[in-house]
Amino acid sequence: MQSTTIHFAQFNQLQDDACHQRIHAARARLGKEAVLLCHHYQRADVYQYADFTGDSLKLSRLASGTDSRYIVFCGVHFMAEVADIMSKPEQIAILPDLAAGCSMADMANLAKVERCWRELGEVLDVDQQFTPVTYINSAADLKAFCGARGGIVCTSSNAGTIAAWAFARREKILFFPDQHLGRWTGFQMGIALDEMMVWDPDLEMGGLTAEQIRRARLLLWKGHCSVHQMFQPSHILRFRNQHPNGLVIAHPECSFEVCRQADFVGSTEYIVRTIKEARPNTRWLVGTELNLVNRLAEEVRHEGKIVQFMAPTVCMCSTMQRIDPQHLAWTLENLADGQVVNRITVPEHERALAKLALERMLAVS
Repeated sequence: MQSTTIHFAQFNQLQDDACHQRIHAARARLGKEAVLLCHHYQRADVYQYADFTGDSLKLSRLASGTDSRYIVFCGVHFMAEVADIMSKPEQIAILPDLAAGCSMADMANLAKVERCWRELGEVLDVDQQFTPVTYINSAADLKAFCGARGGIVCTSSNAGTIAAWAFARREKILFFPDQHLGRWTGFQMGIALDEMMVWDPDLEMGGLTAEQIRRARLLLWKGHCSVHQMFQPSHILRFRNQHPNGLVIAHPECSFEVCRQADFVGSTEYIVRTIKEARPNTRWLVGTELNLVNRLAEEVRHEGKIVQFMAPTVCMCSTMQRIDPQHLAWTLENLADGQVVNRITVPEHERALAKLALERMLAVS
């Protein structure tokens, strides 16, 4: 007979040491019934328990290849949605804390994107001229929006390939929610900056004139990552003055000015791989989330490599930080007792269309 659900209040004030003991015990009881995924940005005291680590899409694909019944995703909400979409029908996706969201993903919601699409339709034939492209850092209903309109999903590593696919089909792209990834991608493709307009969803017609909309090849949603916007060109200048032989690497969610001044620009996986494969005794300034940078610095220290965080102030993904040992212990104990908590389920009508947009991406990239 199954026991009743354990309420989180019993764990909220639990000391970390006690949580770690209970996590180990619950994992031993669950065995291979549960697979634990941790994104690169996850805090160290949770990251240590991961069966798989990496970026969001990689983790979802790895989990779907297991026979585990439960997919416990230590990341944020949209990542657990992707896991639910990509997983087998019998697998259950779980987010240990439902408050772990993504501020960037929240900057583009379905109502605002649908209004944007309608307003674009007042200026030109939007269905014939625009391909909607959503960054994977977005809600499932926006992936479904793209799936229904011949659109597609991209990641920070394949955005250029996806944009080329989109332009081969229609002359313009509506890119959301991160303007910086979109702008850097367009720039790398040779698109002029004055052909990339920012659409402000809080203004009528995005704050643009009809002529600007007609001229734009790439419409960039006014959204950003709260972590990556902290990095400034002045941080790079200070580093180069102090370390003329140092190397700078940045995530494409950073501002255009930061990316222009970096030696390398790429996804979290690219950043990790580039620094690990670099020659010994090199020094790096890294523009991405603090937990990843600190972990990477420790992993390459024995090679004489010095890895430092780009911003002078602490800057981490605060929403992902919400998944702590207390929430993980609570989640796993409930699962071990046969009780599912914080299940993430994408409605079937959204799931099918979102999966279509994701499958287009996988086929292209």
